[in-house]
Amino acid sequence: MTTSPHDDLGPIDVTDVRDQAPLRPREDPFRDAPAHLADLAPGTLIRARQVRLGFLGLIGQRARAWQLAYRSSDLHGVAEVAVTTVVVPDGFEAGDPARLIAYQCAIDAVSDRCFPSYALRPGARAWGSLPQFELMIIAALLDRGFVLTLADHEGIHGHFGAPREPGHRVLDGVRATLAFDELGLAPDTPTGMFGYSGGGMATSWAAEMAPTHAPELEIVGAVLGSPVGDPGEAFLKLNRGLNAGLPALVVSGLRHAYPGLARLIRRHASLDGQRRLDDLKEQSTVTAVVTHAFNDFDDYLDIPLADMLAKPEVLHVFDDIRLGSRIPTCPLLVVQGVHDQIIDVADVDAQVAKYVDGGAQVRYLRDQASEHITLMVLGLPRMIAWLEQRFDGAPASVGTDTVFSLALDVRALPRFVRLARAALKVLTGRA
Repeated sequence: MTTSPHDDLGPIDVTDVRDQAPLRPREDPFRDAPAHLADLAPGTLIRARQVRLGFLGLIGQRARAWQLAYRSSDLHGVAEVAVTTVVVPDGFEAGDPARLIAYQCAIDAVSDRCFPSYALRPGARAWGSLPQFELMIIAALLDRGFVLTLADHEGIHGHFGAPREPGHRVLDGVRATLAFDELGLAPDTPTGMFGYSGGGMATSWAAEMAPTHAPELEIVGAVLGSPVGDPGEAFLKLNRGLNAGLPALVVSGLRHAYPGLARLIRRHASLDGQRRLDDLKEQSTVTAVVTHAFNDFDDYLDIPLADMLAKPEVLHVFDDIRLGSRIPTCPLLVVQGVHDQIIDVADVDAQVAKYVDGGAQVRYLRDQASEHITLMVLGLPRMIAWLEQRFDGAPASVGTDTVFSLALDVRALPRFVRLARAALKVLTGRA
């Protein structure tokens, strides 16, 4: 990593906004870019503030948390200000040896209401955003003693489904966290990465980008829970189904990242179709899924959907957003449901095959009993245990196993009890 004369912004003052209602990210001056932003090294810390966390925007939590603004970049390499939320476990003191996890929430939306930096704070009006429910998983990781950094990995414009840039923001967020004096973390602090669904896709990009974008980071392993594999294929399979709102969200976000796609939409989409894409900019994930259930993109185009998908501009996007073109160098655990109703197991199989063929260390667990949502909960003890083993320096096994259920493990029961206790703390405001 190279540096520049503008890398040193001087001492960072930490403001305290714990008693203030959160601003929508797009209205928040905390994200303002300093002069010479492009000259700063990726991950350079720009400003910091202490915040409070809240479950569903209502139940305040006791955990100590900060938000860091730092220099990162979008998928085209254009410099931008990104934000991560840093949370420390109970009893943590600055300078303590730490195990750091970059946890990627399943933002799965275009609206900035769904960004973890907003949705996880008391007073947030973010009903139906997935990160609010993931606070229970965050609490479980804190209960295991991890320091967490939670990047807004979609960026300020909510590019849901965009390639590469989630990796930039996650990895640069780790750099900013390591540079934050309030924590006193060593530059070589061991770091793990973890995410499920949309968060698993973002974690995949972080793992793929790490060898070239942030080779200095000590990444011990990455958990990719139901990591999508091929967003283009997911678009085709989810269209017209119960979860058709998810591909609609991807199109709504990606049209701002790909000018060619935006031109095609303006040329061939009906006014009603374009209005619906615009409306998605304000909808949470749950709202989008409910209001767009069983929608068919064919109904909003003046040409057949098959002809639209054959356009070079669309084929370029599908090729660009497909995972597996870069090979992670850290150990990977991939978890996927065989009968997942949202993410087709065949697409994750293909992602894993590309990693294995490229020489990656991959442990792939395919679960037959769970669907998409239940696997996130039932597989959590196994996923956390795998990460703990990587931090402990245990060798990572490789190979693929198809099991009936990840929950059927005699060692899982006490882990589930501990997870339930962490969830109870969230519900009572004691996390």
